[in-house]
Amino acid sequence: MPKIFLCICFILLLVCSNCKPQNYNSSKINGLSFVASNDTIRQNHIKPISELHANWVSIMPFGFMESLDDKILHYNHPKQWYGERIEGVKQNIEIMHNNNIKVMLKPQIWIGGGDFTGYISMKTESDWKAFEKNYSDMIMLYAKVAEETQSEMFCIGTELNTFVSQRPKFWSTLISAVKTIYSGRLTYAENWDKIDNVPFWSDLDYIGVDAYFPISEEKTPNLDSVKTAWQPISENLKILSEKHSKPILFTEFGYRSIDYAGKQPWDSNRVDGQTNEVAQDILLRGLLESVWNKPWFAGGFLWKWFHNHNRVTERHANRFSVQHKKAEQSLKKYYAEFE
Repeated sequence: MPKIFLCICFILLLVCSNCKPQNYNSSKINGLSFVASNDTIRQNHIKPISELHANWVSIMPFGFMESLDDKILHYNHPKQWYGERIEGVKQNIEIMHNNNIKVMLKPQIWIGGGDFTGYISMKTESDWKAFEKNYSDMIMLYAKVAEETQSEMFCIGTELNTFVSQRPKFWSTLISAVKTIYSGRLTYAENWDKIDNVPFWSDLDYIGVDAYFPISEEKTPNLDSVKTAWQPISENLKILSEKHSKPILFTEFGYRSIDYAGKQPWDSNRVDGQTNEVAQDILLRGLLESVWNKPWFAGGFLWKWFHNHNRVTERHANRFSVQHKKAEQSLKKYYAEFE
């Protein structure tokens, strides 16, 4: 066999080996959105997380606003729950790290009356400046905590698209400031329908998506229809990832255990009595089977998980929690495959 032919074959072999897609069975962020407690977190609270094969949690201290145009943010206040104050955040992170669970610190905003944070907007330039100062102070405080606790990831905001689109210079400055005091990975959590309207994805490590995409208008969809609905969504996420050369991270994902849970997955209005664990389980399995093994997908954080696993009550029967429901076992099985 001519030497030149052998050389060409060898070169082609090297090129092909370098072009192989990322191993689909590589480790993913198998995350949980950990709800703050009014008490310290103890070892018995961690055991159910480890048994689920979750390897990440998001710790979520909240700041509070009275209205969409209120420039004042209240956070790290003595009247807040322990888990939302600095001391509680640090204790939560420490015990997670002691159990080999990685942490995304994710400060968020809650608005009085439950208004959507994506509509936050100030009336005047001076109000914007005041609000930006207060928001920056909150984020920089928690970025410092993230660095002190060696949290593996920090999220600079959640579902704030009006703020993002109207004040892009502020966000560019904020990201630069955070990077001066925090050395870990950065993301921002944008609502599913606004992910194409974020100008700074390339400045972060992950494209954060709160993945409440409408999936089905059926009371209880079947798995094939759910996976079919995810196909165009998955393709669009792949394109977005390639555009910015960043992996996609579901900063939040999940479904309620209720009829028509896939129609408006973001809906959190309380409904008494009605439950549908099967719908929640099918929708969750459809999501996992549609994106978790994709090479452009980093993983995600299930919304949401309560520390007192054995005391989750009827109050959560048709809510987002999967604890003591069919979906918990499905999640456990799937997370085990991608540890």
